[in-house]
Amino acid sequence: MAKKKKQETEILEDIQNEVVDEVQNETVNDEKESITEKLFGKNKTKKELEEAKEEIAELQDNYRRLFADFDNYKKRVTKERFELMNQAGKDIIQSLLPVLDDFDRAKIEADKKDSTEQFSEGVNLVYHKLHQILEQKGLKSMETTGETFDAEFHEAVAEIPAPTEDLKGKVIDTLEKGYLLKDKIIRFAKVVVGK
Repeated sequence: MAKKKKQETEILEDIQNEVVDEVQNETVNDEKESITEKLFGKNKTKKELEEAKEEIAELQDNYRRLFADFDNYKKRVTKERFELMNQAGKDIIQSLLPVLDDFDRAKIEADKKDSTEQFSEGVNLVYHKLHQILEQKGLKSMETTGETFDAEFHEAVAEIPAPTEDLKGKVIDTLEKGYLLKDKIIRFAKVVVGK
């Protein structure tokens, strides 16, 4: 019996050794495959990672450009809206300029000492109120007489010999006032220039 038990034990040990060897061989083979997959897989993964990084960088660049374009668009729209609001009453104010000219001429005539025309107190109040309202809306008249002629602001209607040497190239008389609306010219001043 002891012999039989010894044989059984040896057979079991042989089977155990064979199983251990087989398991070790499989483990080694699995490890080899795992290492191979990892190495080749890592290369594949590194390549995919690099491609993903490039794609992310490209998407970020596109996002930044899109954001900058949108920001520029917002600024442009805001600026255009602001300019539109500033110039909203331009047409109405331009149509009132001849009335202002007539008012100014009537006031100048009424202020002369030998004039038969009188500016009543009510008309004088209306005159000042109209000027005040238009100034609040951004209308400014150009001061031109005695200034150096500037083609950006003045329209020369005539040239006459300058009465004095220091008036050469300067505005001698203003025939029609020029006006600025919010610092933009809406009417050039018509002037006489000394030569």
